Amino acid sequence: MTLRLNDEQTEALRKRADEEGRSMQQIVLSALEEYLARRSDDEEVHRLGVKSVERWRTVLDRLGQ
Repeated sequence: MTLRLNDEQTEALRKRADEEGRSMQQIVLSALEEYLARRSDDEEVHRLGVKSVERWRTVLDRLGQ
């Protein structure tokens, strides 16, 4: 895989890596892992929300009246 960044992104990434004492690759991999974990968590919350609405539909309908 090739990641193409513009000049501003490359410079910001390089600066951040220098400040943190990590490589640019480490920064990008960390960001990717955080993104994937967050998306997975969001999907789980959505799934549980749908399940809860189905389970409590009659109660929610009565509360909405």
